[in-house]
Amino acid sequence: PRDHGALPPLLGPRQSSAEVPDMTPILNRAMLASRHLLTVFYLGLAVALGLYAIRFVWKLWKYAEGLLSSSDSDALLGLLYLLDSALVAGLVTMVAISSYDSLVSRLRQDEEAQGMEWVGAVDPSNLKIKLAVAIVAISSIHLLQIFLKLRDYEDREIFLSMAIHGLFLGGILALAVMDRLEGYAKAAKAGKG
Repeated sequence: PRDHGALPPLLGPRQSSAEVPDMTPILNRAMLASRHLLTVFYLGLAVALGLYAIRFVWKLWKYAEGLLSSSDSDALLGLLYLLDSALVAGLVTMVAISSYDSLVSRLRQDEEAQGMEWVGAVDPSNLKIKLAVAIVAISSIHLLQIFLKLRDYEDREIFLSMAIHGLFLGGILALAVMDRLEGYAKAAKAGKG
């Protein structure tokens, strides 16, 4: 018989489970702890939102300066830019807060004190629908802005904008159908259980 004692541990005979430490609990804790790295991204979104708010105030100032001297279509276009900014800010806030709540740390203890009960109600499926609706709303605003300044765009740009908006609408319809089917499946499963 060969002497396996001289071989490195990986090439030697298999060690018994009593000799090999179980790394699973350590790996599980490390993987669970890694979710806290997402905090950096959510804080980055909060900083970016603060910078975007500064830009919004600047846009608002410019809008107010020219409001009385601008045409109705230019005033409406400026208002649509502000509305677009507000929708984007709401989208970023919703993603950052609800993702942090579901992936990093629950915000339950602070919800009632700050009137944020909705945070716990936004599950990943619900968040997908809300995101899709916000994206379609933003796309609609961009399309309306194009239609208000139709002469400034080529036919190809208009067609592509409409096609992209159509894809967003198709995507939200597909998400709604999948969400509905998932609801039916859960109800059927609950009825059997």
